[in-house]
Amino acid sequence: MADQRFPQGVKLGIDVGMARVGLASCDPDGILATPVKTLSRDAKRNSDIKVVVKEAATRGAVQIFVGLPRTMKGEEKASAEMARSYAGLLVSLLQDAGLDVPVHLIDERLTTVSAHQALNKAGLDSREHRKVVDQVAAVEILQHALDMQKARNANVGQLVRPRKPDVVGTDGPAQNEEVSTISTQIGVPEKNAPAS
Repeated sequence: MADQRFPQGVKLGIDVGMARVGLASCDPDGILATPVKTLSRDAKRNSDIKVVVKEAATRGAVQIFVGLPRTMKGEEKASAEMARSYAGLLVSLLQDAGLDVPVHLIDERLTTVSAHQALNKAGLDSREHRKVVDQVAAVEILQHALDMQKARNANVGQLVRPRKPDVVGTDGPAQNEEVSTISTQIGVPEKNAPAS
């Protein structure tokens, strides 16, 4: 088997919502994502993010994927900004806890719709969905990332960099900057300067 170009070990998947956060984990071989829990979103004290940090430490997570909701046209709206903010806070709290666990944003179009469909097929009453739909969406986010890593033999998603408020240019990509879904770096040849 060829060398793997992505981390091996337990990984976490997160579905961020306004009211709830779904958390999923996978086995050390990265084969199957399973639900862990649903957390109440606590934007004031970030207690939910602290629980994610504890889960990462307890499980020995080597990577975390946060779902990035985009429209079908690939645009980012308020929910995507919320996911980006959540991921940034998670990186900061992981660092504060002394954990070097990379966090990646991964496209999660239609995961909640797909999660509701799966719960309906499983025979769960739609009134009961609220309790588990975020976990199921987190499972789908993580499983998608695991499958893409294996298919591409590369890291996937957009790496969330630690925020450095005193340094210009480290707050993430500019609004008009395009970001690849594969986090490998590709060199771009420099343009020749026009002759004077």
